[in-house]
Amino acid sequence: MAPHKHEAMMQLYSMPSSGNSLKVRILLALTGKPVRIVDCEYGSAALAQAKADGALPYGKVPALVLDDGTTLGESNAILWFLAEGTDLVPSDAATRARMLGWMFWEQYNHEPIIAVRQALVSYPHRAADATPERLADLLDCGHALLQVMEDRLAAQDWLAGDRVSLADLCLYGYTCTAGSRGGFDMERFPAVCRWLDRIAALPGVLNA
Repeated sequence: MAPHKHEAMMQLYSMPSSGNSLKVRILLALTGKPVRIVDCEYGSAALAQAKADGALPYGKVPALVLDDGTTLGESNAILWFLAEGTDLVPSDAATRARMLGWMFWEQYNHEPIIAVRQALVSYPHRAADATPERLADLLDCGHALLQVMEDRLAAQDWLAGDRVSLADLCLYGYTCTAGSRGGFDMERFPAVCRWLDRIAALPGVLNA
């Protein structure tokens, strides 16, 4: 009998409290790809070691190390790599472009407001920046951004096309904790909440 061949496994440097890391873990759960996860919470020895080892291409998590040693950074780029060839990337060019539009919007508009407010109220090292004025401004801006999603999701179940895509996984990362960690009034956005429930019901999402 031939000896059992060891299967190489990808390694994900992931921050448990980060929505950017969460969306990669969700995609890995949905695709069933084997991965070894290294938890690198802010301030942890594991994060310091990963930086010292040069394991993080942009000096931050998430970072995905492929089985051949290639390392990828930036959460949305990692999503694209992992989902290529799956149903999570629309085959229609226009729908695919809309999906990418939401992903660009997430990093340029949504994340700098929704995620930043969560960080200011959650991480002790950000407390000095959490002035009442800034928190109030982020709250107003965040509600306006969530309304953009509400308007879209009131008309259809998913952000791009007629099925779940990378756009949904991408925006889920920080929207799912916008109320609990960011203090945003999610009752104002019933369509967004129904969308969050649809994503949470996908296999493996809640354990990611």
